[in-house]
Amino acid sequence: MPPTPPNPSIPSPELGPALQALIARADSALDAVLPGEDQPPQALHRAMRYAVLGGGKRLRPLLVYAAARALGHDGPALDASACAVELIHAYSLVHDDLPAMDDDAMRRGRPTCHIVFGEAMAILAGDALQALAFEVLARDDGDSIDPARRAAMLLALGRACGADGMAGGQALDLAAVGQRLTLAELERMHTLKTGALIRASVRLGALAAGAGEAALAALDRYAAAVGLAFQVRDDILDVEGDSAVLGKTAGKDAAADKPTFSSIIGLDASRTRLADLTDEALAAIAPFGAQAELLRELALYAAHRAR
Repeated sequence: MPPTPPNPSIPSPELGPALQALIARADSALDAVLPGEDQPPQALHRAMRYAVLGGGKRLRPLLVYAAARALGHDGPALDASACAVELIHAYSLVHDDLPAMDDDAMRRGRPTCHIVFGEAMAILAGDALQALAFEVLARDDGDSIDPARRAAMLLALGRACGADGMAGGQALDLAAVGQRLTLAELERMHTLKTGALIRASVRLGALAAGAGEAALAALDRYAAAVGLAFQVRDDILDVEGDSAVLGKTAGKDAAADKPTFSSIIGLDASRTRLADLTDEALAAIAPFGAQAELLRELALYAAHRAR
């Protein structure tokens, strides 16, 4: 098979230049930590790079950087956390797209990993990306993060992708197909499936910056609101969005009879809930002042993005 064609992250006009620069920084760091396509087993490495470097919003790495900047910190040690959360996110998308899960053929505007490389190789690529995330985060590259804080970061990431995080949320999602959930049940599902890794991203950036308990608590409130807002916006876009803009199949949730915010409370109430969550996020980071500007920009982006 020829080398995987590049499909770099497409700068979003909804994000300012500082965040655009951080997207480029994350892309460069990810390219560096992923194994090269010429290293055996080549097919596995091609699938891994295809899954990670095939574009994307890079929201989770951006939250790592932005959380640290809210605390006045920005150094090369943040790149490991930024890579770790995006590798976990990429692995989850590869597995979610499989026929046994969401059975999707398009992701980020091109065929999903299992369509290109086959189901078996896609599963292995997801497994390898998850392992690489923890390897990258655990590696001591001479940065200033002490062992206890590094262990706390590994714990946060592990919780975010396990039964109390993404895996648990996906299990609830699969069980919810064709069911009528309450709003509380739906929010619980998405707090795990989508919100857990968003909260971990903010926490990793804060821990790398040496945050104390008060700052961690405030940033966690922010991340919880942003994570849920992101999903509410996703559900709205699933109804109103265009597949060519979204880079994935619009209307798929409704076609699969999956419960969504729009199907449970309607579009108008979903927009109201989205506005309330955005207000909660902005209120949580108000004490950080101007240093939290990137976090503010990301909260507004999560609520108003077009894809």
